[in-house]
Amino acid sequence: MTRVAIVYHSGYGHTRVQAEAVRDGARSVPGVRVDLIAVDEHDRYGDVLDAADAIVFGAPTYMAGPSAPFKAFLDATAGRWAEQRWRDKLAAGFTNSAGLNGDKLATLQQLALFAMQHGMVWVGLGLLPGNHTSTGSPEDLNRLAGFLGAMGQSPADLGPEAGPSASDRRTAEYLGRRVARMALGWRPAADSTGLAKAVPA
Repeated sequence: MTRVAIVYHSGYGHTRVQAEAVRDGARSVPGVRVDLIAVDEHDRYGDVLDAADAIVFGAPTYMAGPSAPFKAFLDATAGRWAEQRWRDKLAAGFTNSAGLNGDKLATLQQLALFAMQHGMVWVGLGLLPGNHTSTGSPEDLNRLAGFLGAMGQSPADLGPEAGPSASDRRTAEYLGRRVARMALGWRPAADSTGLAKAVPA
């Protein structure tokens, strides 16, 4: 069975809602098993992450980048990076902040660069921008016009019941389905170059 893992941090519950939407989208694809992993439990799920065909990374955007707990998780994967355990897996990302812009792109860029360091293959959102014409609506998919990953916005003074918006949740579901469908047909080429062994100790 194809496996998709979603590893996320949520400081106040908003990004958890987004992560659950990604999960729901991914598990709507027949033949795909989905594991939702809170970042503070990642140590217990190392084997799950290693076995996944695709890993979706999610973090709130705090102070122009991923939250500190999520950054700590990224740093903790250095051993896996050295062994290139995640090489050729699919990767994708999502983020949430209180501002409509909120510098969410900076977080997605950091997640994508992290995936590239691991030798992963990044999957973008694959949606045209929503709500960008006079006939558009805040209910459009991809209303925040992200391309590198799924973006969400939640009011800073309200709980997760108030955000991310319904359209942001649907956008996250779309990303989950996209990754799962791609993972079903993803078959990394056999590689005998020994690149993983070339990493200095």
